[in-house]
Amino acid sequence: MSKKDELARQATDYALDHGLIGLSLRPLAAALGTSDRMLIYHFGSKDALVAAVLETSCDLSVRTIRDLPASSSVRQAVLDLWAAFEMPQLQRCQRLYVEAAALGLFGREPYATSVRASNDVWLAEMVAHLRRSGADDRAEGLAVLIDAAFNGILLDQPLEEARDSRRIVEDLADALA
Repeated sequence: MSKKDELARQATDYALDHGLIGLSLRPLAAALGTSDRMLIYHFGSKDALVAAVLETSCDLSVRTIRDLPASSSVRQAVLDLWAAFEMPQLQRCQRLYVEAAALGLFGREPYATSVRASNDVWLAEMVAHLRRSGADDRAEGLAVLIDAAFNGILLDQPLEEARDSRRIVEDLADALA
């Protein structure tokens, strides 16, 4: 692993703990045992570092989906994807994604570009899992629906204590089966 890759991984761990909003190079560098100048040397700019963090976080998320065995049905695939989505590491990555997406909505770079790239990679992996699980030519449309529903649930969870996310996902699985 190159020094740049090592720093990207460490910076991702830092961002997963502290978030992206208000990210400052000096505290990040201090936490990584380096200097802000060395971060700029390795990445070229703060934006390039942030893009590397988002790419690394996306890779962690995608690996979780890629490692899922084929599900026995489309219904079970939805439930298995949700179980993966609820894993603590994936939840941390999703929260980072939501921060980046919010900033990207306002056209801020590198967030907008990184989120678009993450979406493509994430959806491709969901499509692959759905195909392994028997969805065939419906997989792309199902992946988009599942992703939208899961992100909606994720955004509502902190605000809706009484919601039963599992029941919503089961209803989604039944509808898509």
